[in-house]
Parts: sequence; structure tokens; C-alpha cells
Amino acid sequence: MGKRDEKVAKAKKPFFKKWWFWLIIVIVVAGAIGGGDKDKTKKADTEKTAKVETKESKSESKTESKTESKQDTKSSEETPKVPTEYETALKKAESYSKTMSMSKVAIYDQLTSEYAEKYSPEAAQYAVDNLKADYNANALKKAKSYQDTMAMSPEAIRDQLTSENGEKFTPEEAEYAIQHLND
Repeated sequence: MGKRDEKVAKAKKPFFKKWWFWLIIVIVVAGAIGGGDKDKTKKADTEKTAKVETKESKSESKTESKTESKQDTKSSEETPKVPTEYETALKKAESYSKTMSMSKVAIYDQLTSEYAEKYSPEAAQYAVDNLKADYNANALKKAKSYQDTMAMSPEAIRDQLTSENGEKFTPEEAEYAIQHLND
């Protein structure tokens, strides 16, 4: 019995002597060597392209630079740079308006919520002020949804549309929705 236990112990090889270990090592090394060349060729191609474009643009820019500099100073004074946060807040507001038919107040609340988008109040205000949305149409979509899915009465729909805990549309937007509910 002692000889059998010795053979079992001898038959067990350490992991670094097994074939699968070395296969993994070869694959990793080959990937590291083969993958490194792509960045170098892309960089070289980019540099060549940039040099060619620079030569072409130098001749063009000499004639255009005088007129552009005058126009650039005027346009930079006329249109102030909008912060990136404001632009992304506006895009998110457009998304909420189009996909979820939200009211202006609901969009603002969603953008500034600590549980949702977490935009600054200034960015959210910029977004709702510059959003080109038809809030009457949004209210109408919500009203039709309530009528179709929940079989609510027009007055219950009006309450839901104007509720602070509901959709937060203005009374005028809710009235428009109720008047056009069966159109």
C-alpha cells in the first residue's frame, strides 16, 4: 500500500509543468507582441497624413487668415461658449421630452434629481429654457396613455397631469390634452 501512495504523489505534476499552463503563456505573449504593432502603424499613418494636410493648409490659410481673424473676433463676441454640462443637459432633456413626453417641470426635476441625472440647477434651467418641445403634445400623449391603459376619466386624467406627485403639467397644458383627448 505504501508504494501505491508514492506513485500517486509522484504522478501529480506542479501546474507550471502542465501543457495548458504553457499554452496560456504562449497565447498571452503572442497577443502582447502582435497587438503592439497596430498602434505604431496607426501613429505613423496619422503623422504622414497630418504632414500632408499641414502643407496644403498652409498655402490656403495665408489668404484666408486675414478675413477669418476679423470674422472670428466678431463671432466669438456674439456667441458665448456654452459649457459642456449645459449641452449634455439639453440633449438629455430632449430625450425625456421625446421618449417619455414629460412636462417642463418634470424634466427639470429629473435633470436635477440626486437619484437621476444630478445636473446643476443652472444646467437644468438652461436645458428647459432652450428645449424646443411641444408640451401640449406631450400632455396629450400622456393623457391618451392614461385613458387607454388605465381607463381613467377626463377629470382623473386632468388631476394626474397637473399633480405635483404626477406629471406636473401646467393647467393650460392639461386643459389642451383633455379637449383633444378624443381627436
